[in-house]
Amino acid sequence: MNDETLLSVRRITKAFVVPAGSIVAVDDVSFDVRAGESLGVVGESGSGKSTTARIVAGLEGATSGEVNFWGARSRPARSTVARRAQARRVQMVFQDPFGSLDPRQTLGACLAEIIAVHGTPAGQAPKDYAHALLERVGLAARHASSYPRELSGGQRQRFAIARAMVPQPHLLILDEAVSALDVSVQAQILTLLNELREQTQLAYLFVSHDLAVVRQVCDRVLVMRSGIVVEEGGVDRVLDEPQHEYTQRLVASVPGPGWRPPQRKSRAQA
Repeated sequence: MNDETLLSVRRITKAFVVPAGSIVAVDDVSFDVRAGESLGVVGESGSGKSTTARIVAGLEGATSGEVNFWGARSRPARSTVARRAQARRVQMVFQDPFGSLDPRQTLGACLAEIIAVHGTPAGQAPKDYAHALLERVGLAARHASSYPRELSGGQRQRFAIARAMVPQPHLLILDEAVSALDVSVQAQILTLLNELREQTQLAYLFVSHDLAVVRQVCDRVLVMRSGIVVEEGGVDRVLDEPQHEYTQRLVASVPGPGWRPPQRKSRAQA
């Protein structure tokens, strides 16, 4: 991680029109992500964390505010050229990759389609690049001939990460990307994500309701409630010494693997 700001989000708001008026899903949210940094976004269902991620990814337009990559304003991509440029900035990995995979298409054919659009690094042959991506995420080159139905849940998520890495993005958005996996597989994917960040200097925007998972993969964390950021800071500081009442409730309610309870002051310290 370095001090160069990759992503700058400034005062974004997102309102959805409903028959009764409008619902504000994201309300005046600002944050930065540095190159190579992993920023967690946590909160209960309906807190606005996934909508925030979709705005950053360019899948939703903000009602107001700005999203900037490397200092340049980003908007939802509409033209083919703009979509390709957006893909090289940011890619998204969802909770369930199976729904976005063509069951009639092998993994190799899927990667080949994306590589044909974005090309390969340093003149590498497309097939070699596809195999290298599979191996980088812990799959084998032989999996290029496999169909999605032949993979386990963990293997599908590994492939989703490999697919997202084809355009060599600077930022990977992971929206509940390990929440559907069992604990042992989840741990393997988190280890993979940490290794990829060390190897490639990818930055992550890691959306999750699981604070134990966030602790394992994030440097800093934002806590969202009803579309508003109520607390932010270093992950250990926020999760060990939460200041906001809402964060304190979250910390108290979701212990899990690898969790460390908040440090409590003794009576002598109080």
